[in-house]
Formats: sequence, structure tokens, C-alpha cells
Amino acid sequence: MNGEGVFIRLLLFLGRAAVAPVIGLGRAGLFLANTVVWTFIPPLKVGRLIKQIYFIGSKSITIVSLTGAFTGMVLALETFYAMRKFGAEALLGPTVALSMIRELGPVISALMITARAGSALTAEIGIMRITEQIDALELMALNPYRYLIVPNMLAALISFPLLGALFDVVGIYGGYLVGVKLLGLSAGTYFGEMKSYVDLQEILHGTYKSLTFGLLVAWVCCYCGYNTGYGAEGVSRATTRAVVLSSVLILIGDYVLTSILF
Repeated sequence: MNGEGVFIRLLLFLGRAAVAPVIGLGRAGLFLANTVVWTFIPPLKVGRLIKQIYFIGSKSITIVSLTGAFTGMVLALETFYAMRKFGAEALLGPTVALSMIRELGPVISALMITARAGSALTAEIGIMRITEQIDALELMALNPYRYLIVPNMLAALISFPLLGALFDVVGIYGGYLVGVKLLGLSAGTYFGEMKSYVDLQEILHGTYKSLTFGLLVAWVCCYCGYNTGYGAEGVSRATTRAVVLSSVLILIGDYVLTSILF
């Protein structure tokens, strides 16, 4: 009888372990669906939206610019010496530009914003949950999705592409400083060859990635904060889970989008 009881408990444990991710995915899907629905139901909290654009976008300019500059500089330095072996130094500009616009700009800027703003969003909403501020909003007949989630989602969709573009521009000029000023490549060659290889389609592909990453990060961070456990430990776990899951989804989404777009 004891053996049967252990076997049944083991089956229950395995069943719960298998069903829990499916339930969590369903809840996250319903959370996103509710957010989308409330996005199109007026009135929009414009003041809250502007505040979140400032928080997610403007306050991330420094870290995104700094990261973009050094990414472009390192990329140009490594690429120049590799291309010199094949006599293709003239293609340094297009290589840096395409790498930044297609891949590095959207991905690294999204990871930086997740680390700086995504974690803060999760912690902010999580603290509102454990201090019952979200419950108070519901008691005052204020929908939490309209007041908290929708502005964050829209702010991320606006900020991520703009910050990704900033990352690209700063990275390209960082590559210019290394390739032209440090390594002696002609400025005309650097930018002239770039015009021949970079077109609008490449820029649009990078923008699509940034929009997707903005949606993923806002979705995951808001969901984890909204469903946080109680106490400081619950907020800590929710924040860690949001940052890790967002970062993983960015990399997975990057591969999927790259395979589709390119």
C-alpha cells in the first residue's frame, strides 16, 4: 500500500510539473489578450503613456548610446583585421552597418532596456500588487489593465524601435571612429560603400525586430509583476524571472525573425 501511495504521489508530481507550464502559458496569453482589448477601448491614459515613454525611452538613451558606441568600435576593429587578410577593407562600412541594423542593434538595445527598464517595471507593478494598490484601483472602478499595463505596452512599442535606431547610428559612427580615424580607412570609402549595400528593406527588418522585442519585454515584465508573489521575496523572484525570461525570448525571437525575414 505504501508503495502504491508513493507511486501515486509521483504521478501527481509529474502531472503537475507537466501541466503547470501549459497553465502559465495560457494565463500569459489571456493577459496579453486583455491588454490588446483594453488598448482599443478609450480613454487612453495619455499622461501615463508619456511618463512611461520617458521612463523606458529617454532614461535609457545613455546606456544604449554607450553600448552602441563600443559595440560598433569593437565590431569595426575585429572586422577590419579579418577583412585585411582578404583585401576587402573597403567593405568595412557595409559590414558594420548591416551587422548593426540587422542583428546587433535590435538585440543588444533590447537586452539593455530589459536590464534597465524591464526589471524596474516588474518591481514597480509587483510592489503595487503586494501593497494592494492594484486591488484599490479595482475598488475605485479603475481598470488595472488600462491604467498600468496598456501604457507600458504602448511605451515599449514606441521606445524600442527608436532606441534601436539610436543604437545603430551611434554604433556606425563608433565604427567610423575606429576604421577611419584609427586604422586609416578613407571616410568616403566607409560611407560610400555603405550606400551601395544598405537599403530600406534592411532598416525595416531591424524595425520589425525591435517592435517584436518591445512587445515581448513589456508583456513578460508586466505579467510577472502583475502576478507576483507576496512579500519582498516574491517581488525579487518575479523581477529575476522577468529579466531572464525576457532575455531568452529576445534571443529565441531573434532567431525566428531572422529565419523568416532573411
